[in-house]
Amino acid sequence: MAIQSLLIILVVLILLLALGVPIAYSIGISALVAILQTVPLDVSVVTAAQRTFVGMSKFSLTAIPFFILAGNLMNQGGIAKRLVDFVMAILGKLPGALLVTNVGANALFGAISGSASAAAAAVGSMVKEGEEEQGYDPALCAATNGASAPSGLLIPPSNALITYSLASGGTSVAALFLGGYVPGILWALCCIIVGILIALRKGYTGTPGKFDWKNLGVCTLRALPALSLIVVVIGGIVGGIFTATEGSAIAVVYALILGICYRNITVKSFWNIVVDSAKMSGMVVFLIGVSNILGWVMAFTQIPQAVSAALLGITENKIIILLIMNVILLIAGTFMDVTPAILIFTPLFLPIVQTFGMHPVHFGLILVYNLCIGNITPPVGNTLFVAIKVGRTSLSKTMPYMVCYYLAILLGLMLVTYVPLFSMGLPTLAGLV
Repeated sequence: MAIQSLLIILVVLILLLALGVPIAYSIGISALVAILQTVPLDVSVVTAAQRTFVGMSKFSLTAIPFFILAGNLMNQGGIAKRLVDFVMAILGKLPGALLVTNVGANALFGAISGSASAAAAAVGSMVKEGEEEQGYDPALCAATNGASAPSGLLIPPSNALITYSLASGGTSVAALFLGGYVPGILWALCCIIVGILIALRKGYTGTPGKFDWKNLGVCTLRALPALSLIVVVIGGIVGGIFTATEGSAIAVVYALILGICYRNITVKSFWNIVVDSAKMSGMVVFLIGVSNILGWVMAFTQIPQAVSAALLGITENKIIILLIMNVILLIAGTFMDVTPAILIFTPLFLPIVQTFGMHPVHFGLILVYNLCIGNITPPVGNTLFVAIKVGRTSLSKTMPYMVCYYLAILLGLMLVTYVPLFSMGLPTLAGLV
């Protein structure tokens, strides 16, 4: 029955998505159809409504709307230029200085804003003029911008990691946040190395002259208020001063004050930001609520146990099982957004990896790293297409460079997957796991 239920869910889900049905409705309908083979219609509908309500009633879920609002305030708050100048002051002497700066600024801005597409749009626009003046290949710039933008989604505060915490049954948000730093930085470093190698080949040099400590000091002071958000929020959560939900509310107040001080947020723009954040939050929260139906159906029909038995029937080699999971997640990420994919695959794969002793924090970072790659892979690849649009180039010209970045990012994925230290080192040192 379990495999039959899984096949029904997959077939109905794929069919509905192909017909253009919104992902939340597709998940709910596919789960409902699967359970109808064992539970009467009236009981199924009532149970589905109850599970949806329970899924949206968790207090920890409040952190997501607040972090979305804080991110949107940051997007409009005029911090992108300050972060670009700060990173340029540090990395500007390296070959391909503007490429390297783009990567570093994307990691910082993506972490603060919580959106890879916003990072690609904001940071890409900031460095574009300089890249044009210095004769950089627009396709290379677009590839660098797109490839590096999702790195910020792993660096806290991260809505993807909060969503995983909920889907996994309450994995410590503090441990996930702390564990996300190394994989996120690793992603950015992979992009920096590729950017430098291509720059050396094309003869793109860094800024001339000696390292300017005075300029670094000025740029650091200008960027410090924005950078302090990460320190205040994450430091408070990890240190146990406040919860992730309380930290998200503090982030909103901090971002609002910063935007007002920078004179980039008016009463009108603030209202538009709140409305946009409410719409986005409504979609995400409803999606999480509906996915709770899917989690219940999977548990009721024992789908995770059946999938686990099937995989272990193929091989009991932990390395091969993780490789199979990575391939499945990479394929799923090419046509699914991060949030629904987390909600679907967490209850499916987490019980399997726990059978051979993998910690939920480690698996969560493998899962999010995989799905973030989907942001830059066609046919969906929203972040990649934003970068191409900002760079005013084409997909055909950008993809040859993207292949180089894909290889480096996948190498990072293998390190995160098979070397637990990359994910578990900081949480273990902090005593959170």
